[in-house]
Amino acid sequence: MPRRLLILGSTGSIGVQALDVLAHAEADRFALAGLGAERSWERLVAQARETGVQRIALTDTAAAAQAGEAWTDGEVLSGADGLVKLITESECDLVLNAIVGSAGLVPSVATLGEGIDLALANKESLVVGGELVMALAQATGAQVIPVDSEHSALHQLLSGEQPGTVDRLILTASGGPFRGATAAELEEVTVQ
Repeated sequence: MPRRLLILGSTGSIGVQALDVLAHAEADRFALAGLGAERSWERLVAQARETGVQRIALTDTAAAAQAGEAWTDGEVLSGADGLVKLITESECDLVLNAIVGSAGLVPSVATLGEGIDLALANKESLVVGGELVMALAQATGAQVIPVDSEHSALHQLLSGEQPGTVDRLILTASGGPFRGATAAELEEVTVQ
C-alpha cells in the first residue's frame, strides 16, 4: 500500500524537487494526498491540476480566494487553519514540511500531534520549537525525518548506532550570515 504524502511548501525549491521525485517513483510507493503553499496560488493550482490532488491549502487568504476562483476541481483551504485542516483531514501518513521560516512550526506541531511522520526540511521548526517538536514525536511515536542534506546524512549515520554511543555532533557552517567573518568577529556573535 502506498504511503499517503502531503507536501507543504510545494511551490518552493524543495517542494518542486519532491514532486519531481514522485513523478518518477514507482506508483505503489507514494500517493499524493494534498499540497500546501503560502501565496503562489497560480503555481499551486498548476501543480494540483498536474498531480490530480483534490485538496490544496494556501496560508495567504487573498491567494486562496484567487485559487478558489481559478480551480474548481477540488477544495481550496485558506489561512493557517486551512493548512492545519489539510494535515488533520488528509488521512496522510507522511508530511513533507518544506515551508520557509518560522511559519513552518505550526504545521510541524499539527503533524506530530496527529502521530503522522514528518519529513522536515524546515529547520526553523527545530530552532524555534525543538523541545516541543521532539516531545510530540516521542509522545505520539511519529518519526521526524530530516530532509536537508547535512541533517539527513547525520540521521542516516546515527540510524545504525546504539542510543548513548554518540556524545555530541558538530555541524560546521559553510555559509549564511557569518560567511567570511574573522575569528574575532565570530567571538562577538550573539543569539540576537
